[in-house]
Amino acid sequence: MNLGVLSYSLAVSSSLVLTLLLVTAWRGRLLGSLLLAAVVITTLWAICAVWVNGFGTTAAGLALQLFEILRYAAWYSLLLGLLSYFHAFQQRQRHLVPLVMLIPLSMLSALFFPGQFPIPPQGWGGELRMSGHVLMAVVGLVLIEQIFRNVHQEQLWRVKHLLIGVGAAFAYDFIFYSSALLFHTIDKEMWVARGFVNALVIPLMAVSVARNPEWSGEVFVSRKAVFHTTVLLATGFYLFIAVLVGYLIRDSGGSWGKVFQIAFLFVSLVLLVLLILSWQARAWLKVFLGKNFFKYQYDYRDEWLKLIHTMALDRSGLGLRSRAIKALADIVDSAGGMLWTRNEAGRFQQNASWNLEQQITESAAADSSLVRFLEQEREVVDLSEYVQDPDAYPGLELPSWLREVELAWLVVPLVIDEKLTGFVLLVRPQVPRLINWEERDLLKTAGMQIASYVAFLETSEALMDARQFEAFNRVSSYVVHDLKNVSAQLALVVANAQRHKGNPAFIDDAIDTVANATSKMDRVLAQLRKRSGDETLKGVVKVCEVLQEVAKIRSGGRPVPQVERCDPELQLFTNREQLVNILSHLVSNAQEATRDDGEVLLRAQGRGGEVFIEVEDNGCGMDERFIRERLFRPFDTTKGNAGMGIGVYESREFVWSQGGEMTVLSRTGNDSGTLFRIRLPGYRETTPSRHEERMPEAVRG
Repeated sequence: MNLGVLSYSLAVSSSLVLTLLLVTAWRGRLLGSLLLAAVVITTLWAICAVWVNGFGTTAAGLALQLFEILRYAAWYSLLLGLLSYFHAFQQRQRHLVPLVMLIPLSMLSALFFPGQFPIPPQGWGGELRMSGHVLMAVVGLVLIEQIFRNVHQEQLWRVKHLLIGVGAAFAYDFIFYSSALLFHTIDKEMWVARGFVNALVIPLMAVSVARNPEWSGEVFVSRKAVFHTTVLLATGFYLFIAVLVGYLIRDSGGSWGKVFQIAFLFVSLVLLVLLILSWQARAWLKVFLGKNFFKYQYDYRDEWLKLIHTMALDRSGLGLRSRAIKALADIVDSAGGMLWTRNEAGRFQQNASWNLEQQITESAAADSSLVRFLEQEREVVDLSEYVQDPDAYPGLELPSWLREVELAWLVVPLVIDEKLTGFVLLVRPQVPRLINWEERDLLKTAGMQIASYVAFLETSEALMDARQFEAFNRVSSYVVHDLKNVSAQLALVVANAQRHKGNPAFIDDAIDTVANATSKMDRVLAQLRKRSGDETLKGVVKVCEVLQEVAKIRSGGRPVPQVERCDPELQLFTNREQLVNILSHLVSNAQEATRDDGEVLLRAQGRGGEVFIEVEDNGCGMDERFIRERLFRPFDTTKGNAGMGIGVYESREFVWSQGGEMTVLSRTGNDSGTLFRIRLPGYRETTPSRHEERMPEAVRG
């Protein structure tokens, strides 16, 4: 037996199998094309080696030398492509690319040296050829070392088997040609074993191909086909063993041998039928095949532990909402994302982001197309797939603000108790990828787990707010006590005024009492910083009059607020006093954040049956994180003891109670400014009020 032919025949067989897998899954992508070219050239090289070992002709030797050089060039191209794919090129490495590809091209000149390959390197021509092969092996090892050095550990996991396989082949070639150059002869045993080595590294390359389906596309093998094929092969093997044992029984059984053979074959066939018809046996075989012959893309145990670890431990300094985004993004290698949750008004608004600076001020209504789709279908929305095939998501219409998010990729619903509590928008990863059913199921399941964390956090925050309001009520009881004392002091002065108003000493005492009462009232007002009003007193309010009143009230501060633009026809049906209070508070905050020579502007305009009121300043502004996490939280203030931190919170609560919405646009820095925009439903004279709608028509007439 010619061991050289057998060795390289195994290399041809294994390379052909990998070639067929790549061809059936090829989708024209660059890395898939480079890998396919390298494997095809390796296959042709192995065929030439079989030809050389079997026939040993000069033409076969020249063909083998040619494909030897082309094989190195093909693997160099793949390794350089991997460096580019993982963005691992350093600036100083780019000029080496032409030099690396020049080495195998220069080796083509070795084809003009006479001789059949493999030959002992005789003379300077043979030594030059062997030296060139050593140099090509060294360059290949250097490229692999560069990938290991410059590629991130998580990305290296996807290609390490390929690198180990190619590196092992290069290392063997280095030893093989170095030995030939050193001893001036080719080791025949190493030459024969070289085919086995190249056959054994092919499975390592196949592992990396399976881990990188985006290179060429996934090869889908039907579980049903594998099951039936396995059953067929197992049945054939079972019958072969049964016939072989039957033959042995007949051969050794003497005169009774044929009887025993027939009985054994009958029992074997009955047992085979029982096994084929047994549901337990079929179920066991399916489980066995699923566990041992089908590898999912994810190790679900590791993925789940990683998710729990990310959500439970705050080692990165991120809040729980940002960690929720990161946990989902890590599953699909997303570069960042945003979180939307349902607010008390029933709308969904952005309240967290991770690795994404863009801020979305618009909110999504509970009856919007996106929210309805996520709540009813509970499916992950692939925005790139939606653009190509909108029919894949029936009834879904993306909001305009979602189209404005740069690199928007996936929308993952957060569902708990079959109710949508929020959703996460993920942006595209740095390395483009497609998601399949497995990733969708994993994202949906992880989303349900994360929804419970977010719901628990919001419940905890609501409880904390309730406790703070309870503490506020206790403080209010002390304030009421102080007010009662002040009232008693002033009542005493009034009661004695008629009898002692001509007494100068009484006048002095009365003035001191009033001064003391005023001091106490100032302290109470400094704590509360609010004016009370009855929320039930609603009526038709002219917006421009309210803005003028607010400007007059706050005219004592600096800068003086100005009404820049207002449509005199705008009207609201609301509590005038409370509207004045919340606008006065917003103007007061704007004045405190703006220099005396700055400006605070009030505007109002109508659009689509709604009234938009704006309070804008050119002060120091606020950053996105402060707006998202602190601005609307009660009892969280940056004014120290001068404020209680409930003004903006109460303003938003009032707007929500009127069926409106408050948004904030701001940037930090000198003269950057802040814009508070309030949207409220407008009022028309022809539209009856809610109170009138309950009246009989005759009464209204």
